[in-house]
Amino acid sequence: MPHSATARLRDILQLRFTDLFASLPAHMLEAISPASPWKRLAKVAGYAGLRLVGNMFRPVRNPEQLRGAVWLYVVSQNNYDSLHFLRETLPGAVLVAGQSKQIGRYNGVVNRLSLRRKLLYYGQFPTLYWGLKRTEGWKAWRFFDLIFNAIGYYEVYVRALRHYRPQAIIFANDHNDDARALLLAARTCGVPTAYVQHASVSTNFPPLGFDFSLLEGQDALDKYRQCGPVAGRVELVGMPKADAFLSRKNLNPTVQRVAVAINTLDETEAVAATLAHLLQEFPNLTFTFRPHPGDTRDFSFLRQRHPRLQFSDARQQTVFEFLAGHDALIAADTSTHLEATLLNLASIYFRFGTHGVAEDYYGYVAHGLVERAHTLPELSALLRRHQQHKPTDLYRRAAYYNATLGTADEGYSQERAARLLREWLAGQA
Repeated sequence: MPHSATARLRDILQLRFTDLFASLPAHMLEAISPASPWKRLAKVAGYAGLRLVGNMFRPVRNPEQLRGAVWLYVVSQNNYDSLHFLRETLPGAVLVAGQSKQIGRYNGVVNRLSLRRKLLYYGQFPTLYWGLKRTEGWKAWRFFDLIFNAIGYYEVYVRALRHYRPQAIIFANDHNDDARALLLAARTCGVPTAYVQHASVSTNFPPLGFDFSLLEGQDALDKYRQCGPVAGRVELVGMPKADAFLSRKNLNPTVQRVAVAINTLDETEAVAATLAHLLQEFPNLTFTFRPHPGDTRDFSFLRQRHPRLQFSDARQQTVFEFLAGHDALIAADTSTHLEATLLNLASIYFRFGTHGVAEDYYGYVAHGLVERAHTLPELSALLRRHQQHKPTDLYRRAAYYNATLGTADEGYSQERAARLLREWLAGQA
């Protein structure tokens, strides 16, 4: 547990100070932390003046009782989808998020923790900034807006925990600023914490620091061991959010429908060029384009250029619902490769652009989960091969990532996770 305020903030911002984060493409970093210091300053002013002051006048009226409850803390729509099953299976469980956190289509149904008092702690900024400047160097200046935004989370969450006294907190995210702050606050207040992995992890994540962690498979545990000491008890439970779909594996012997999924790392020009190539090369295949739910770029030009290209809205359709309608996936660095392989889709790793970030970020190519195409001709060759014959046992490649695959517990990860958490909670009483 970090002892000084500076060390604590360093822990909260751990991922923001990695070399990987600093090397993200300019267009992606610009949306998170602008390159111009004046724009960063404007962002700070806007955050303090609009969002935080706005919180002062926005009442927090929660539909459920938070006192003494089991909190399911979510930071995104994907987190909500991953933890919602526990709302139904754990007595006294409630879904909770920060006051202004965007949870996609679930914004109106989660309980909120007030952030009004966060404004009171920004006087710490000069001291904390110079403390981080000594340890992080130029990154403190480059990301001073992120430092500013993170200040106060810990303090308001300590106050909230002392007020509500939850029985425990279950997380689905271990690296976002507010989630890190709540974890540290829980340690300070003696509130038990658990973690349910919701997506593939990388060796850039913080060390696993929960009292009880439910990981999907050996891959996640191996990577967390590379991140640092693994605290608490760990169980491998498979992928709870996949349960309903594992019995519906795609056994089509050929590829007819191809999903193309991108994230904010992928370059617009390269995405457009790839789609144009595929649509021309494979006139008899159906292609569906799906941007990441956090991608704010305007891709309407693709509709105009390619009338037969279909689209999926990640904010309205879950990833498994999306994949269930396809035979193959083309994507770069995304955990959708794992989800596709679990459903027996032919999944191909292809990088949209030449940026040097996150080469095989999750290690899917290195561990043989998916095949890789380096060029458009290679991509066409792989897709053409699967168009002629798609194996029916591709899903077996995912056993390293999903501990229940091929066992009696396959398709019952939710039940296993809920049972283990109930037993753990009973031991905390």
